[in-house]
Amino acid sequence: MNSLLQTLSCLDDYDPNSLPVSRAQELILSLVAPVPGFERAFVRLGLNRVLAEDVIAPMNVPAHDNSAMDGYAVRHADLSGGGKSGETILDVAGTAFAGRPFAERVCPGSALRIMTGAIVPEGLDTIVIQEVARAEGSKVVIPPGQRLGQHFRRAGEDLKAGQPALKAGKLLRPAEIGLLASLGVVEVMLHRRVRVAVFSTGDELCPLGSPLQAGQVYDSNRYTLWGMLERLGCEVLDMGVVRDDPQALEAALLSAAASCDLIVTSGGVSVGEADFVRELMARLGEVAFWKIAMKPGRPMAFGKIGDSWLFGLPGNPVAVMVTFYQFVRPALLKLMGMSPEPLPIFRVASSANLKKAAGRTEFLRGRLFQEKGEWRVQPTGAQGSGILRSMSEANCFIVLEHERGNVAAGELVSVQAMDGLV
Repeated sequence: MNSLLQTLSCLDDYDPNSLPVSRAQELILSLVAPVPGFERAFVRLGLNRVLAEDVIAPMNVPAHDNSAMDGYAVRHADLSGGGKSGETILDVAGTAFAGRPFAERVCPGSALRIMTGAIVPEGLDTIVIQEVARAEGSKVVIPPGQRLGQHFRRAGEDLKAGQPALKAGKLLRPAEIGLLASLGVVEVMLHRRVRVAVFSTGDELCPLGSPLQAGQVYDSNRYTLWGMLERLGCEVLDMGVVRDDPQALEAALLSAAASCDLIVTSGGVSVGEADFVRELMARLGEVAFWKIAMKPGRPMAFGKIGDSWLFGLPGNPVAVMVTFYQFVRPALLKLMGMSPEPLPIFRVASSANLKKAAGRTEFLRGRLFQEKGEWRVQPTGAQGSGILRSMSEANCFIVLEHERGNVAAGELVSVQAMDGLV
């Protein structure tokens, strides 16, 4: 079997020293594969997990023809409109409630008072909502203009028995959990959770709860990464802070690789004298690439140690989040058993002039807003990669493409919404 580097060396436009963002994303997804292993779990525990097998509908949903509204079930053919102003007057045969089928036959020329969700007896084909009908003793007056089949839910119109309700590889969101419950499904087969080890590197990092010493900063990256991984349903192993010591870093990497599917580190991947992560990655395993033509996040290492994939993210807080969402997140989705799709991008007018050098992709933190009924976007102030507040105040990324230069106010720019990400 070819090594990681042998595989990459055969590819066109592979340059580990400076890969465009789109090419790096393609390469990562071409290399990773779903983690092995499945487990059967109670349907509620499947939230944010990925189905490992198709779920076949055991019955029709809905199981019976039923009413979508409170009102009167009628035969459309009975709506002759022979009364005053085209109205139809029908006898009311009784009332049907949800969960209590109406047992008697409804004769032609009669209507049935019916509640939402109640079974519609055979022969009736149209529901007249109660807001337009007028009850007069034991009769009901139906106005003209009723459409055949209105407010009538057919058995199996949502799901048909014997057909796939959900396909393998589907992420189970609240809608899917509800759909499974509507079928009476108690347990589902899932891809096992991806095990991810996380640690920060750097002698300057101070743990929470301890007073800062001169030159120290609190370790925020590990908490940001924990939050992003938890939202993806990963099983997170927090390994704390590893000091800038080659032996300690080697021990941490080998321990993580022995027990986890993916390792995510922050810091230690640039070219400083104390930046050891990339060097250790290359010695203990393989480094596919370590520089991306982007801002922020240029020094980002991707590779493998044993059977564990490894992302060495930059140390600056914003760069950590940008590289996670652009590279780590899609890789994790594939490891989880999905076929990840690119985050949606749409075009919006910029409300400000934006400086940009061609030859790299830039991710600015932006704020989408409406002005005179049209969507516009503006950057969230200073864009330094250490200013985490710029992420907190943002609701989107402004994505300035690889070859693009400066942007004038009013020009269209590409935007990735952050809702559901950050």
